[in-house]
Amino acid sequence: MSNHQPGTDCIHAGYVPESGEPRNIPIIQSTTFRYSTSEAMGALFDLEAEGYFYTRLQNPTSDRVAAKICALEGGTAAMLTSSGQAANFFAVFNICSAGDHVVASSTIYGGTFNLFAVTMKRMGIDFTFVDPNCSEEELNAAFRPNTKAVFGETIANPALIVLDVEKFAKAAHAHGVPLIVDNTFPTPVNFRPFEYGADIVTHSTTKYMDGHANCVGGAIVDSGSFDWTKYPDKYPGLCTPDESYHGVTYTERFGLGGAFITKAVVQLMRDFGATPAPMNAYFLNIGLETLHLRMPQHCANALAVARHVKDHPKVAWVSYPGLEGDPNYALAQKYMPGGTCGVVTFGVKGGRTAAEKFMAGLKLASIATHVADAKTCVLHPASSTHRQMSDAELEAAGVSPDLIRLSVGIEDIKDILADLDQALETV
Repeated sequence: MSNHQPGTDCIHAGYVPESGEPRNIPIIQSTTFRYSTSEAMGALFDLEAEGYFYTRLQNPTSDRVAAKICALEGGTAAMLTSSGQAANFFAVFNICSAGDHVVASSTIYGGTFNLFAVTMKRMGIDFTFVDPNCSEEELNAAFRPNTKAVFGETIANPALIVLDVEKFAKAAHAHGVPLIVDNTFPTPVNFRPFEYGADIVTHSTTKYMDGHANCVGGAIVDSGSFDWTKYPDKYPGLCTPDESYHGVTYTERFGLGGAFITKAVVQLMRDFGATPAPMNAYFLNIGLETLHLRMPQHCANALAVARHVKDHPKVAWVSYPGLEGDPNYALAQKYMPGGTCGVVTFGVKGGRTAAEKFMAGLKLASIATHVADAKTCVLHPASSTHRQMSDAELEAAGVSPDLIRLSVGIEDIKDILADLDQALETV
């Protein structure tokens, strides 16, 4: 684990050049790697040696960037994926198979909800969605004998509900399963879930980590703290021999600190191929180098926006976990006292029609299916990212028909507020 502050790790972690080597992480733009003997390459295929042979599984550029994210989260091992969606799928599917069950927060991102409730259900994995504000008794009641994991978002997209990580971790561990959390919105600059009991962290690096809407990507980080060997019958993929690698048992060969990520790479990345391009990993690293500078500005601008629109006569309501009086304020102060994220949600009086008119009137902010980059953008989730959800599912996800998701960028706050004011005048 690094002894540096997060801001230093954003710049230096994951790669220390030797004398005469490139100062920046080099782009290894190659599909394959040369070896002098078949025996040397064979050792890689048997997981007996470290190295690279095909970029579909691993690439040095990606691994160095993954190591940086690992250091930022305080984990023991990490990997990059081609998208945040791939990261969430791999994190769950790595320990679940047909006939298994997962407990998940109901307020997770709409795309993740569809992944779980539709696609993975077709694969035979069942999900129970619980209100993140449920009582401990209600949460524990959702578990089954075949439950293999608990999943949530540290700050829900777009409901902005702050997950009580300690409560969910306590329930997960009481039932012998890990807690997996998507930490995309706060990033490790504002919150490190492992310090509160989470076991696996995922990210859509497409968002704040990249920070400039340049590259789609994802990451998975393992805390190394969950003891899979206590439940060998529940997690045979990690605790029993893998015949596709000559009987390797991951927990024995790679320990608790490396078993989960190694299995995800050599099995899931091998078979699904959701690997990032080396160039995308390189761009991600450029974004990471300023993450610690950008996040405070995102948060400061978002809080200013929330305070500004809260008292506007044409705004019906506003939600921002960093806003005094917000229902999530207490949890935000507990887990993220230094800041939450740069996303604010609010409703314009007049419902969906008024929301669409307001959005059309914006000049600085753009309507975009994105969030968490340097430029301010806006979206109406009920008609876009959450469009496939029923009214009941929308309600459970905390998405009302009038909800506007404003991703506040790092432009000058005076210009952001002026743009909002002139657009509200059109409603």
